[in-house]
Amino acid sequence: MGLGGRTVVVTGGTRGVGAGIARAFVKAGAKVLICARRPPEAPVAGTEFVPVDLCDPSAVHTFFDALPRLDVLVNNAGGAPYRPLAEAGAERHARVIELNLVAPLTASLAAYAHLRRAGGSIVMIGSVSGTRPSPGSAAYGAAKAGLENLARSMAVEWAPDIRVNTLVVGMVRTELSHLHYGGEQGVAAVSRTVPLGRLADPSDVGGAAVFLASDAAAYISGASLLVHGGGERPAFLDAATANRAEPAEPTYQED
Repeated sequence: MGLGGRTVVVTGGTRGVGAGIARAFVKAGAKVLICARRPPEAPVAGTEFVPVDLCDPSAVHTFFDALPRLDVLVNNAGGAPYRPLAEAGAERHARVIELNLVAPLTASLAAYAHLRRAGGSIVMIGSVSGTRPSPGSAAYGAAKAGLENLARSMAVEWAPDIRVNTLVVGMVRTELSHLHYGGEQGVAAVSRTVPLGRLADPSDVGGAAVFLASDAAAYISGASLLVHGGGERPAFLDAATANRAEPAEPTYQED
């Protein structure tokens, strides 16, 4: 899955999952550009950072127009704070949708000409939040559901020149995990709900992104690859009383 000689843009690649993706492409031999509003607190080795406000269409088009070449676009930038629907106005939820759905569309359109010339690919970073109810992050979940559908439509409209796929990512352990799961005890408790017994590492997502962008996935387009450690154990299994082992009969020892 070597990507030597190819240029990759990872949006929001300054930390967490994005930085893990960027590192994976560097390891695969690609030239990697990361873009976000603010530079990384610690440089991501082997990458070049370019400041871009991904919610500013003009700035996004200026960035992509200046590139001499582009082979892969990874639409990773996104996220949302915990925010119950009734505790914020529609305009705040709309900003979440703008970042997680409209911004990837803007970047993809800006990159289209480059990717078409190169026969390149787009990797959308989706989320399991887009496939299940997401209380506390409903706008984010809705945006990620839309992103997956957008990727499928792009894959059909832009074929055969550009492949478009989605990574449907589960829970990942990053430097911000405590905001979602609490401290070490919270992370450990949440990890036990995952069939593989742990949260993903950013490198797990990075490896999957490299695969989808590589020639090894040359016939894969319009696909959604689940990177979630087996998903979540259905809650009803722990609540149901059927099919449980019967308690052992007590034994007694005579004196």
